[in-house]
Amino acid sequence: MTADPAEPTVHSTAEPTPQFVPRGDNVDIACRYQPGSADRPTLIFLPGYMSDMQGGKAQAVARWAAENGNAMLRVDYSGCGESGGAFADGTLSQWRDDVMLALNHFVRGPVILIGSSMGGWLMLLVAQALGKQLHAMIGIAAAPDFTAWGISDAKKARMETDGVVYDDNPYGPEPTPTYHGFVADSAAHMMLGSEIAIDCPVHLLHGQCDDDVPWEISLQLAAALRSENVQIRLVKNGDHRLSLPQDVAMLIDTVKQLAG
Repeated sequence: MTADPAEPTVHSTAEPTPQFVPRGDNVDIACRYQPGSADRPTLIFLPGYMSDMQGGKAQAVARWAAENGNAMLRVDYSGCGESGGAFADGTLSQWRDDVMLALNHFVRGPVILIGSSMGGWLMLLVAQALGKQLHAMIGIAAAPDFTAWGISDAKKARMETDGVVYDDNPYGPEPTPTYHGFVADSAAHMMLGSEIAIDCPVHLLHGQCDDDVPWEISLQLAAALRSENVQIRLVKNGDHRLSLPQDVAMLIDTVKQLAG
């Protein structure tokens, strides 16, 4: 998968400063937490591969949360953004644990998970760990199992030999690395081949001009989820980013429906 920092970092003087949760191995996980009303669910945004918590969609949701009394937590996975650690050491298992560390530090009560691209795969892993605390989920071009359908056998063979492969990055000048450790770990977290035991409301947003994650993946995810309350919104001319003003408005509308 290409890196997902497909939208510019946005800085706002009104947003909270980063806080750091120690992981216990000399790595600190960077977070931005906004408190809210105890009777409303906390929103948690999970960014994509090589992305961070300062993307435009995360910022837009954070502004809505602040205006409407919902707490919100944004997290940089280890090796990403302002967090410590090396990106090369990152795996789905580790990043799930990073999110749960931050979540357990800041959050009490029900949670709405919002996962973008690879963050949509991680969202499912975090959801399974949350149990009854999970209130709802929103996937934005969710990419579960992308190491199975999105990486060729030839590239996987090169990873076993070289440890890493690099792909052109359409969103920046530096190539995107994919490490053998990440792919090897992901084999234990495949989702689409069996029922996903999640029962909360789920909304999946996907552009039909997405060059990174085929929109049919959202159909497969909807079919695999055990929940009977799953909705899919396809954007005919939408790309992978879904960051145009009308796309962000759709995301905020979805958040309103689930968090109100």
